[in-house]
Amino acid sequence: MRDNPVLRTCAKILFAPIIVFGLYVQFHGDYSPGGGFQAGVIIAAAFILHALIFGLEAGRRLVPQWLNLALLAAGVLLYGGVGVAGMVMGGLYLDYNVLLPDPSAGQHVGIILVEFGVGLTVTAVMLALFHAFAGFNPERFGDETSDEADHSRGGS
Repeated sequence: MRDNPVLRTCAKILFAPIIVFGLYVQFHGDYSPGGGFQAGVIIAAAFILHALIFGLEAGRRLVPQWLNLALLAAGVLLYGGVGVAGMVMGGLYLDYNVLLPDPSAGQHVGIILVEFGVGLTVTAVMLALFHAFAGFNPERFGDETSDEADHSRGGS
């Protein structure tokens, strides 16, 4: 697919709109269907499309493993941090009412922050899963994965 100019051009054109659509789903999730999980999958799909068209190494250069791990940790910390902030401010875990003086505004801000944390985490996990499966090399494991090894041990 790397040598197909039509696919390369389409991938370049579609990359930014896919990201923008993912951000739209992310930040309108509290008003309409959508939210962190859906947005995370959509945003990850843009990066996976890039890796499929331009090659796995190009995808890894675009989002290196250290950045992916940092996004994963940031998403979990944001989700947990909002919950702990509610407890520190006198409420329960993930009690958004206490985050701001106006409970309605606190609910709104809390939901947006938690959903953003979910979106970051889902994006990072989807990319990690893609790179783990796309980079899998069965030859690295020797004869253990071959049918001959299974038959020699009495397998079917």
